[in-house]
Amino acid sequence: MTRGDFLFKWFWYAMALLPVWLAEDLVFSRFPILGISPMLLPLAVTAVAVLEGSVAGAGFGLGVGLLWSATLSGSLPGILALSLAGALTGAAAQYGLKQSFAGCLVCSAAVLGSIDLLRVLRRLAGGTAPLGPMLAVALPEILVSLLFAAPIYLLFRKVWSKVGGTKLM
Repeated sequence: MTRGDFLFKWFWYAMALLPVWLAEDLVFSRFPILGISPMLLPLAVTAVAVLEGSVAGAGFGLGVGLLWSATLSGSLPGILALSLAGALTGAAAQYGLKQSFAGCLVCSAAVLGSIDLLRVLRRLAGGTAPLGPMLAVALPEILVSLLFAAPIYLLFRKVWSKVGGTKLM
């Protein structure tokens, strides 16, 4: 792959990320579903990592983590978490699961669950909230977010097929 091809590919992944980010930041932050704002950016990282592999997933996760930190409720641990999620998801899809929607759905559930688990543990350690109410928010948040796994996967799969993706099993 030439440098131009590489830049072309990642430009289109960034363009595909734009509507996902705008939906999370502008639409669902103002109009939550059943009172819940879904987490869409981690789903985008998971989709790209499943399609592209662990190294690309880590890099895309780092970029999305920086975007999340700059514009939404992210932080330095969030940046690192999305980068790690991209790396682990990409590795799981390459070597364990299939690089398919089913693999993406499993990895998406694991990533969303891990993010909410870290949030719950941080608040429990700080004594800011009891476990019951946090789980009452975390579990529906994961389920509502997973409703968007298919359209986000299909969006990035379309980009992947147009920019030279060749290794789906």
